[in-house]
Amino acid sequence: MSIRCTALAATMIAALAAGPAYAAGGDNDDGDRSSWVNPDYTAAVAKIEAGDYEAAIPLLESVAGSDPDNADAYNYLGYANRKLKRYAVALDHYQRALTLDTSHRGAHEYIGELYLETGDLEKAEEHLAALDRICFFGCDEYDELKELVEAYKSGRTVEQSMNTDWQG
Repeated sequence: MSIRCTALAATMIAALAAGPAYAAGGDNDDGDRSSWVNPDYTAAVAKIEAGDYEAAIPLLESVAGSDPDNADAYNYLGYANRKLKRYAVALDHYQRALTLDTSHRGAHEYIGELYLETGDLEKAEEHLAALDRICFFGCDEYDELKELVEAYKSGRTVEQSMNTDWQG
C-alpha cells in the first residue's frame, strides 16, 4: 500500500506541475501552444496558413472570448489583422498577447514586423532585443525579425523581404 500511495502521490505531483504550464499555454518548439485546446483555434490557424485572414478572425475571437488569457489567440488575431493592414487593431492584439505572456516569441516577432511595416525601426529593434534576451540559444523568431530589420535598414520593404526571404 505504501508503494501505491507513493506512486499515486508522484503522479499527482507531476500532473499538478505540468497542469499550470498547459493551462497558461506552455511553450513548445514552434511557439504554438493552444492548438490542442480548442478546435476553433486549430481551424483559425488553418485559415491563416491558407491566407484566409478574414475567416480566421471570428474563430480567434471565439477562442479569445472563451479563454481571455490565451496569448496565442491574441497573437494570431494581431497577425490576421496585420495581414489585412488593420495596424491599430493588430497592435492592440499583439500588446494584449505580450501582456499575457511577456516572453511570447511569436508576438515579439510579429509586433516587430508591424513596426517595420509602419516605419518604426526603433520599436522593431526593441522587440528584436527582447527576442535576443528570450532566445538565449537563438530561435527562428529572432532570426526572422533580425533579417527583416537588416533588410529594412538596407532599403527593402518588409513586404519585399517577406515575399523573397521568408514564407509565413
